[in-house]
Amino acid sequence: MTDTKDDVESASLRDRTKPVLDRSAVDPVYQAKAHVLNNAIQEIGMGRYQWELFVLVGFGWSMDNLWPVSTALILPAVALEFNQSKPPLLSLAQNIGLLVGAIFWGFGCDIFGRRLAFNLTIGITAVFGLIAAGSPNFAAIATFAALWSVGVGGNLPVDSAVFLEFLPGSHQYLLTILSIFWALAQLFATLVAWPLLGYDTCSKTDPGPCTKSENFGWRWFLIAMGGFAMICFILRFVVFTLYESPKYLMGKGKDAEAVATIHKVAQKNGKTSPLTLADLETHNEGGQQGTDASAALKRKLEKVNLTHVQALFRTKKLAYSTALIMAIWAFIGLAFPLYNSFIPYTLESRGAEFGDGSTYLTYRNSLIIAVLGIPGALIGGVLVETPRIGRKGALALATTLTGVFLFGSTTARNSDSLLGWNCAYNFCSNVMYAVLYAYTPEIFPTKDRGTGNALTASANRVFGIMAPIIAIYADLDTAAPVYVSGALFLAAGAATCALPFESRGKASL
Repeated sequence: MTDTKDDVESASLRDRTKPVLDRSAVDPVYQAKAHVLNNAIQEIGMGRYQWELFVLVGFGWSMDNLWPVSTALILPAVALEFNQSKPPLLSLAQNIGLLVGAIFWGFGCDIFGRRLAFNLTIGITAVFGLIAAGSPNFAAIATFAALWSVGVGGNLPVDSAVFLEFLPGSHQYLLTILSIFWALAQLFATLVAWPLLGYDTCSKTDPGPCTKSENFGWRWFLIAMGGFAMICFILRFVVFTLYESPKYLMGKGKDAEAVATIHKVAQKNGKTSPLTLADLETHNEGGQQGTDASAALKRKLEKVNLTHVQALFRTKKLAYSTALIMAIWAFIGLAFPLYNSFIPYTLESRGAEFGDGSTYLTYRNSLIIAVLGIPGALIGGVLVETPRIGRKGALALATTLTGVFLFGSTTARNSDSLLGWNCAYNFCSNVMYAVLYAYTPEIFPTKDRGTGNALTASANRVFGIMAPIIAIYADLDTAAPVYVSGALFLAAGAATCALPFESRGKASL
């Protein structure tokens, strides 16, 4: 008998609401309720609420790249003005802040909810970014870089959890497309930096000391970046109303609130949902909602133990998956900043070696490199939904090619060839991050997703702290940091092939 169009669409819908994780990896009651909520969100479909959230979560994605790129862009000017012999110390301060932010906001959003973290992270970034423009010395700018990074470090762990938990299974590929904001942030930062830092900035080739009046460009630049972050904060906190995640509420035993949130989203989208409290309560063990005194006490104690961490190592397969994705994030956490955080510095230093190291050319080339990141993010969105490639294949391919092009950059003998290798590197690294940011939250259950994101982000930031330390002692004027970075990308690409879960075409729990 031939399948009808409705049969095919119904089968596709069922596939899209199948869970990514095995039944043995997650508590069965939680899994049953998550499946009910997945179906409810899928029935509501992609509507106004999710599209508005897509844009606002995109602001968080952009902050995650905007500020590390900003630090890299101001590094040459800051080092010259304050006569700093070890410029990577600024990146070290930033990475310490990113680590603190990833741990605090990532673990915290599983305890005090997504809304508070979602609303505060960009606000913290904006305030300290603006204050940093008035820094009187290197210690001050390093301190403020660490403080604004506490906000930046929480954006991806929190925002990916928020967006995924309101996203229909049929549209989970949008997590990959979100990386277009990540690429646009780099383009925006370099576009602003070119006129501000390209003209009102000291250069290595300039005679005499670098004074504040001759080097005001980086301060104007921080004011521009801080102002942009403040606008994003106002739009997220004042203009948009974020509902608490229904899966988070359900995981905390608040089924009635979870159902109410589903109906609010449906109403915002101009639809209705047939979901009732009974649809969730029917899956409670022993018919209990879990709101008695002992259950309430247990949830309070959960805040001070390792329940969420233990859940991510509940079975051998889930433990293997969690450990491996943490290792991949760690490798990339060292490899990416070891090279990317010093691209403008490298362009200027090697440009001077090639005889064309002007600040104008340095920031012009940084802009060209940034442009190549945009198609990378879009192609990542296509690859993750391609049969036989999926998330794992796209991630392995992009990560490996990123390492290959880094090795290739060491063969450059003039600025144009170095620019070409850097463009190829940035294109592939944007594909890599687009897939990685989408895949990671998909393989964690909602009630532990913030913790899972925090673990991977923390591994990334811990190794990121090592990058400026290596850069200091390996000497940025040599190819040693490039070789280390390239080898780590290749190792991460190989590790990706061993990941046990493929999330393409499946709904997250």
